[in-house]
Amino acid sequence: MSRDLALNAIKLQPTPRPGHTEYSVSTYHKKLLATELPNYQGNADDTRAFHRLWHYDFLWGVNDGPVNWGKQGRVTDMGHADYAEGGSDRREAKICPFTDPEEIYAFDPAREYGVPEHHDLVRFYQNWYQSQQAANPDQLCTMGYYKTIISGCIQAFGWDMLLLAAAEPERFAVVLKRFADYTAHYVRAQAECSAEVFIQHDDFVWTSGPFLHPDYYRQNIIPRYAELWQVLHRAGKKVLFCSDGTFTEFMPDLVAAGADGFIFEPSNDFEWVVRNFGQTHCLIGSAVDCRTMTFGSWEQVKAEMDRTHELAKSCRGLIWAVGNHIPANVPVDICQQYMAYLKTLWNL
Repeated sequence: MSRDLALNAIKLQPTPRPGHTEYSVSTYHKKLLATELPNYQGNADDTRAFHRLWHYDFLWGVNDGPVNWGKQGRVTDMGHADYAEGGSDRREAKICPFTDPEEIYAFDPAREYGVPEHHDLVRFYQNWYQSQQAANPDQLCTMGYYKTIISGCIQAFGWDMLLLAAAEPERFAVVLKRFADYTAHYVRAQAECSAEVFIQHDDFVWTSGPFLHPDYYRQNIIPRYAELWQVLHRAGKKVLFCSDGTFTEFMPDLVAAGADGFIFEPSNDFEWVVRNFGQTHCLIGSAVDCRTMTFGSWEQVKAEMDRTHELAKSCRGLIWAVGNHIPANVPVDICQQYMAYLKTLWNL
């Protein structure tokens, strides 16, 4: 494991092997950690020990700042399905505080939630980043922002009201710009911090692909990303774009907007992404699907790993990850076989 290895992969510099990270495992898969670690207590030391054991080089990290939207103004709690072991994270949906699209068109997140003072926000982010990196010196920690544009709208309005408001595209575009402007305040603050890598997260598509007309993305969403990334690039940051769902058709547009790499799920054709961007951009993902790990055989998981390993030879900067997380219902023996085989592939 190596912080420098991950950073070199992002910068497309030579590395002895691909980088490695996983999502959610150390937070949710308690059975795996208890099996892998002697005297497991569930504390931060155990998390670090697991990251060492599994050769993590990179830790996905974003921070939306000190403002709690739900305490400052209206948000929509759509609930949460079971993900953690025993369904401890299950949460029932609450009534949406918006009842008419007209409320959406009049909505301004800066007015609703408030805007922290810039220098205070810089100090908040720098302290947060330094504490993260100090706690995890062997991994590359990142800055980033989660509720960028569409994800911000989801948090505020929920999917039903968002889609109703999108039925009037021109008026909805004004709302999207307000969320982009709100995000820009946080991006400008993070640009002044010492982190070298920034993750721009925005779940702007579905698993099936775009839920708005592709031209609408190219006219009203992706240009907003470009404005944000100009700020980050001027500050010398590398920008990784991250979204759930299938967004391969927008990857060329995101490249033109300034993305230095992609964090993506296996619903995106890994081979296509490697063929088109493996030599020019850092890729964080793989052909390994957690659904195969959960419901398939070890032979099927191994085949996806072998496919990733072969395609990795065409990548200048790859950080290997099961792109749609390894949740708690993936069998422990499959997780152990997965990591043991990964170590074999990399001669660790």
